[in-house]
This record gives sequence, C-alpha cells and structure tokens, in this order.
Amino acid sequence: MAPPKVFVGSTNIAPWMGDAVRAAGADVIDDPAQAQAIVWSDPFDVDGLRAVLSAATDAGWVQLPWAGVEHYAAAGIFDDGRTWTCGKGVYAEPVAEHALALLLAGLRDFPERVAATRWGRQSGRSLYEGRVTVLGGGGITEALLTLLAPFRVTTTVVRRRPAPMPGASRVVGADATLDALADADAVVLALALTPATAGVIDRTALDRMTEHAWLVNVARGGHVVTDDLVTALKDGAIGGAGLDVTDPEPLPEGHPLWDVPNCIITPHTANTLEMARPILSARITENIRRFTSGEPLIGLVDPELGY
Repeated sequence: MAPPKVFVGSTNIAPWMGDAVRAAGADVIDDPAQAQAIVWSDPFDVDGLRAVLSAATDAGWVQLPWAGVEHYAAAGIFDDGRTWTCGKGVYAEPVAEHALALLLAGLRDFPERVAATRWGRQSGRSLYEGRVTVLGGGGITEALLTLLAPFRVTTTVVRRRPAPMPGASRVVGADATLDALADADAVVLALALTPATAGVIDRTALDRMTEHAWLVNVARGGHVVTDDLVTALKDGAIGGAGLDVTDPEPLPEGHPLWDVPNCIITPHTANTLEMARPILSARITENIRRFTSGEPLIGLVDPELGY
C-alpha cells in the first residue's frame, strides 16, 4: 500500500509536526489538493484551515493540535462530513500536575507566604481527607484523580454523562453542579468550553461554594464569569482562585485580578510548547499509523458536541 499523502500546515507551521508524520511512514506534501489527510498546526487559524479544506477535497481526516477546539466548533467547521481528531487527552498529565500545584499552593496560603517580608500568621488547610469537586470527565480529570488518590480525598466528578470513573467517589450529571459545589474544599475546572458550559462558574455558583474553598481553572477562561469571581475574591466569599486561564486572555495589565491577594495566575502554562512537542508528536505519529492501517483514530471530535 502506498504511503498516505499528508498536508501539514498553517500560517505557523511547526517543522517537527512534519517529522512526526514522516516517522509514521507517510509523505508530507505541499499541495492540499493531493492530500488524503491534513495535520494542522495553528489552533486559532480558522480561516486558513477553511481555505485548505476547500482545496483538499480528497482529505477525509484532519488532525488538530490542541485539545480545545471551541474556535472551530463556533465557526461550524466540523460540519463537513470529515473525520476530525484533536489533542484530546494528550496533555492530561502535565495539566493535571499544574492543577494540583495550584490547589496545594492555594490551600497552603502560598500567595501570602511568597509576598511576605516578615514572619506570618498560622494558617492553611491540608488536602488530606478533603473534598474535591471536578467539573469535567475527560483525560485531565482521569489524570488528576490518580494524583489525588494518595491524599485520601472524597472526589465528586460532574460530567455530561454521569458514568462511573476510576478514582472518583461519585459521579453526577451537570444538573447537579450546584449541589456538588456546596461542600467542596476545592473545585477544579477541567471541562470543554461549549455554549452549555460557558459561564458555569457565575455568582450563583460562587455563592454555593464554602468560604474556604479554592477554585482552580485549567480548562478555559470562559467557564468563569470574571467580574463575579473578582467580587467573590474581594468579599471573601471563597478562599481563593488558581487560574491558568482567564477571560480575557491574556489578562491585561491593570486588571483587578492581578491585585487580589488570594488569587494565583499562571499565563496558560499548564502545558507549554516544550512539554507539548514530544507528546503531540507521538499522538500525530500514532494517528498517522492508524490512518494508514485503517484502525480507529485517537482523540475523535464529536461535531454535535463541539469537542
């Protein structure tokens, strides 16, 4: 069987993506009109991909680089009958690691300790035997549940389909979100951004959380109503927030979140390019191999759900 012809590109072509395609024995080509598959390197260049798709009429499969594909879903680009895959699950372990770091730093009052110039007060909470609620039931949550296991926490996972998950104490549907927030020491956001999940953490949700609870967001900034969060942090309605993503993003200088002492902000670094390169390369190579041999692909996007 002849090696498949794969078009790799966007306005920001990553050369190592072509190497990942070649590692599976496929041919990297420059003309999308001849392509059987597309590996796209820019998670935001919707118009560029749309132009390539118009030329690549024989390409039945498209691999996107990151797990978040909301920009493409909003543009209706998945509704073309092709098979779509993304980086779903690829970055689960480093992102879960970052979520745990933010959570522990928050519960242990590290923002106060880092800024201190004199001996401080006795404060902080232990994660052991605590209660953690995670919104989302994908790969990040799976990895996080493994990391949380040694802490003997009680974990509640909120997901679209409340099927059991290994390591979760209980799994509930999205209709039980507010109840799941009520007794948590920490709430972690690890879900896809869709119209149904945008603004899921608003004033009502924050009011249901306990005064000591920490909110950790490693998903998308749009899950949180930022103005409501700023108010909750300033009023002491919750213990604090650890944010790797924000709305807006990048968070501009002078934004009120920068001045809230019980808020940790990292600049979307739960998964950096250096972390992503080897694991995304492996995913591309494996999916090209599977495409060549007719095996099921990994990280399929559901066009109806938008992720």
